[in-house]
Amino acid sequence: MPLAESTPPPALAPLASGAGPRPIDIALLISVFVVAACGLLYELAAGALASYVLGDSVLQFSTIIGTYLFAMGVGSWLSRYFERQLPAHFLRIELLVALIGGALPATLFLANAYVPGAFRFLLYGMVLMVGTLVGLEIPLVMRILKRNTVLKDLVSQVLTFDYLGALAVSLAFPLLLVPQLGLIRTGLLFGLMNAAVALWAVWLFRGELRRLRAHAVACVLVLGTLLAGFVGADHITTLAEDKFYQDRIVFSTASPYQRIVVTQGKAGHRLFLNGNLQFAERDEYRYHEALVHPAMAAHGAPKRVAVLGGGDGMAVREILKYPSVESVTLVELDPAMTQAFTANPMLARLNGAALQSPKLHIVNTDAFQWLQHGQDTFDVIVVDFPDPTNFSIGKLYTNSFYALLDKRLAASGYAVVQTTSPLVARQSFWTVVQTIESVGLSTAPYHAHVPSFGEWGYVIASRRPWRLPDALPPGLRFLSPPSLPLLFDFPLDMARVPADVNRLSNQALVHSYEREWGRVVAH
Repeated sequence: MPLAESTPPPALAPLASGAGPRPIDIALLISVFVVAACGLLYELAAGALASYVLGDSVLQFSTIIGTYLFAMGVGSWLSRYFERQLPAHFLRIELLVALIGGALPATLFLANAYVPGAFRFLLYGMVLMVGTLVGLEIPLVMRILKRNTVLKDLVSQVLTFDYLGALAVSLAFPLLLVPQLGLIRTGLLFGLMNAAVALWAVWLFRGELRRLRAHAVACVLVLGTLLAGFVGADHITTLAEDKFYQDRIVFSTASPYQRIVVTQGKAGHRLFLNGNLQFAERDEYRYHEALVHPAMAAHGAPKRVAVLGGGDGMAVREILKYPSVESVTLVELDPAMTQAFTANPMLARLNGAALQSPKLHIVNTDAFQWLQHGQDTFDVIVVDFPDPTNFSIGKLYTNSFYALLDKRLAASGYAVVQTTSPLVARQSFWTVVQTIESVGLSTAPYHAHVPSFGEWGYVIASRRPWRLPDALPPGLRFLSPPSLPLLFDFPLDMARVPADVNRLSNQALVHSYEREWGRVVAH
């Protein structure tokens, strides 16, 4: 007859009142720590992947967390139906969490590359499965532990270890795990930890487990599968990214902020951040000449220049074509970007070794905070951020940001902002213009055709009206004095439309951007 929960075996019989915790109880509490850490890790990995692929990190993390917590509630409710052989159920659940959770990042990477239409369904399906299983784990551990622990002590001990595990992984995930291991290896590592807890449970409960050998073999098989995946994680990444990017990958790395990939094909090198194209070698000169020279040349003799974003160094390359420039401050959040485009010879060639210039000072920090806490003013500030695909980037397009930008401009200075496509995202483009004007700056919107992106927009902001420059630096491949005025002429389908001010409190730009570019993707 199977052992019931109410009749624990002699090996696990309660101790006399006042006895201290047994080794088996301590082992189970340590398991709670590992289980909590692993569960949160899978949740964070799913949220990170969703934000990489689907954009809008606030929305993705919110829905992932909500789905995961709901699934944990379902799992906790289902735990009432597990009445006998609790250690065996706990062991099997651990192995399932190890396999599904550990393989989650690798599975989603491959799905995005080979079956992109199934990504969202698979994402939430796996989150539901992992959440349900994790929701089953903790109640089972508590019911096993209650054989020897007073209820109030049991609850406090389990929750303490649960929260400590969550704290540990929430700090380690962005600061240590993803930068050092990447998402795929991180997921597999924590899958191995779950499987190790299962193997530990086999030893702890060897006296009451039926089919002990079968459980041990299952643990060894799961551990072997996950370990093989961990060793071959680079091949999994290559398999997924080669399919996704099509061209040969010549450089890739993961940072706490993004996945950086550089490919090489018939069109030359291309840079992708989280799968989004940032430049193509064959036509990036069009984008960067249009970004830099209308403001720089109009100033006349800029000496102090700042670049916000633009860690690839292309904008700095164009700025250094002006002999009057004495110093350039590059403010780039991600040190992995500036390190790669400084130290890697292949990437440094693309920016003409601009990041190695003695005139350049690199600051790896958040541009918003840098503007808040600094006092220096600049003749020209080039703002080259990614498009506002989520709220964390959208804050860099708000009136609060532009008010700070205004304070850092010299009296006769110019700022220029890359501003998405006025053709595809017309409302979004003019929202940025309206937002800049709302802080009292004059604007001069313009656009240029960049084949890799289509029609692309920019805005010059200043306290004095922008004037057409008399000359441009020699050796440009795109701009010339006769063609420059054409950039400031907007045809009817890109002409100004009414727009709201983008504020930190509403992030209207992120919503309009997602809506307008979403129509393009849908078609």
